[in-house]
Amino acid sequence: MELRFYNTLTNSTEVFQPVDSDCVRMYSCGPTVYDFAHIGNFRSFLFADVIRRTLEFFGHKVHHVMNITDVGHMTDDAAADGAGEDKMQAAARRMKEDKKSGKVPEGAVQNPDDPYQIAKYYTDAFLADARTLGVKVAFEYPENILHATANIDSMLEMIGQLIQNGHAYVGPDKVVYYSVESFPAYGKLSGNTLDQLMTGASRRISDENQANKRHPADFMLWKPDSTHIMKWDSPWGAGYPGWHIECSCMARKRLGRDVIDIHTGGEDLIFPHHECEIAQTCGATGQETFSRFWMHARFLLVEGEKMSKSKGNFYTVRDVLQGRVKDDKGQPTGIHVHPSVLRLELIKSHYRGNMNFTQKGLVDSAGAVKRLSDFRAKLEAATGGKAEPVDLSYPILNEFASALADDLNVAGALGAILPWAASNPSDPAKALGALNRINEVLAVAPLHPASEDSGAGSGEAAEIQALCKELDDARKRKDFAAADNLRGQIQKRGYDVKTSPNGTVAEKRLA
Repeated sequence: MELRFYNTLTNSTEVFQPVDSDCVRMYSCGPTVYDFAHIGNFRSFLFADVIRRTLEFFGHKVHHVMNITDVGHMTDDAAADGAGEDKMQAAARRMKEDKKSGKVPEGAVQNPDDPYQIAKYYTDAFLADARTLGVKVAFEYPENILHATANIDSMLEMIGQLIQNGHAYVGPDKVVYYSVESFPAYGKLSGNTLDQLMTGASRRISDENQANKRHPADFMLWKPDSTHIMKWDSPWGAGYPGWHIECSCMARKRLGRDVIDIHTGGEDLIFPHHECEIAQTCGATGQETFSRFWMHARFLLVEGEKMSKSKGNFYTVRDVLQGRVKDDKGQPTGIHVHPSVLRLELIKSHYRGNMNFTQKGLVDSAGAVKRLSDFRAKLEAATGGKAEPVDLSYPILNEFASALADDLNVAGALGAILPWAASNPSDPAKALGALNRINEVLAVAPLHPASEDSGAGSGEAAEIQALCKELDDARKRKDFAAADNLRGQIQKRGYDVKTSPNGTVAEKRLA
């Protein structure tokens, strides 16, 4: 069965074949660890996870790398050169305020002036959230080698190569710039031609440092700056790297190829970030292309509106899981959402269309997860948990695979399997085998539990268990008012409370 993906580089759907038959090499732009990642970020990260899982479903070995940015990403990143201040600098200032107000747990960051401590705090939070949502770990961690700050040497090497190859120069301000005129293919990915950029289309050129550049669209590779929050020695002065050079270096170094198979990210990264990556990597390697396929997930909306803090509809993974999503009256619902439900909600819409995150969508996803989980329980009861392996000739698995092979049509795949999950298969062992294969991609049934140290809330399971014990103790004391209060506390946190022969048990509601 042929796999077909939409390629942003060619604006067409193409049959996918890896460069090397033995392994698919895939790079994904990861988070900038200056804050908690929001659900829009995670739509992109889960999109990459589904690509990886789909490739593995079809028998490919995948080497997947995702970077972690901890320097050089500026607050105004819509312009190729970046403007404003380093996001880690902004994070340091905010962290000081958060520590004073108690928003940061005591001891989490000892010194908010230390950007490495801030980066570690938000990196740990990101990894916890990713694992909670069932993201396959694509990080060479805990060595931290995928942090930008751990790859400065390779950046200096590539910048030197670009200068030697005539693609970069040192400006009068001592900043090293990439010369976009030296790379005729600049703009092919995004459609932003140099003529369009000259007119300032979409604010894609910053007003900073124009007098020091050969062309207004030239972008920074290295900036000497003794006042920057993080800096390193270089042949061009102590300073810091540009945002774009980081991914070029890490993808090439960690995947071990000048040309890779797939590069993913959100659509907001097409220009300038990915366009600049192509120019840098090809300029250094002499290759005509950097990644054969460029795949991008579109934006996430919340109840039809752009997500923003000013509108009060900006949600992290933790906000959703812990019931902080607001209702139509602007009040937190208090409904705790199971990680499997949030995962399905973020992957079920086609990645090339805007996703609308809604309360109704969460309820629908909860129903789908419950149907698949109940179906698994029924099949396991019928087979004693013994599945019979099946291949793609098995009808429902063939339908599922056909939908995925058609540019990751997850919605079509769900349209096939959800009615099947409401049936009574005559071959439950084979059906269980098929469900196991399906769940290799979806990762929602059996339910993906939040780990004890996950973004769902540290030690939540232990806390709920303790409340159940307190409730039982209150009943023994005949303190029914206290028992009712404890029951209410447990229910408010998204659990159904039941009495069993062994005492009170709490079962997590899906949404």
